[in-house]
Amino acid sequence: MIKVGDTLPAVTLMEYSEVEGEGCSLGPNPVPVAQAAAGKTIALFALPGAFTPTCSAKHVPGYVAKAAELRAAGADEIWCLSVNDAFVMGAWAREQGTTSKLRMLADGDAEFARATGLTLDLSGKGLGLRSNRYSMLVRDGKVLELNVEAAGKFEVSDADTLLAQLRG
Repeated sequence: MIKVGDTLPAVTLMEYSEVEGEGCSLGPNPVPVAQAAAGKTIALFALPGAFTPTCSAKHVPGYVAKAAELRAAGADEIWCLSVNDAFVMGAWAREQGTTSKLRMLADGDAEFARATGLTLDLSGKGLGLRSNRYSMLVRDGKVLELNVEAAGKFEVSDADTLLAQLRG
């Protein structure tokens, strides 16, 4: 499992863009993790799935509410990762009102989750291989803080925990 001091895996995530912009076309766009994290401080959190109860009612809304504070404390970007496709993450971003606050990044093949060792097997529940629930503080691609939840819990990966670590 990834640990404090390790470098994020050099994989490519996907991000859905609603509008064409500089270097971004409408629809899914690749996000090479190493390149996207270079020179930045990132508040990163991951969760089992878009539109799932705890993820939609608590996890994402907490980061949306604290986005300005996280940025004021030094986060250049806030990333939400889930083992879903970019289209689902785009729809969830619209539903959650994350535009300009969070980057909703799709780990569709669970490549990032597997590379970090932070997987959650929900096959018996019809959800397949997912990401564990966690948060991490990353600077220039290196993990500074890592907060992994125990199974079924939502206690240490919330926005308040990461905000305190950023301020610490």
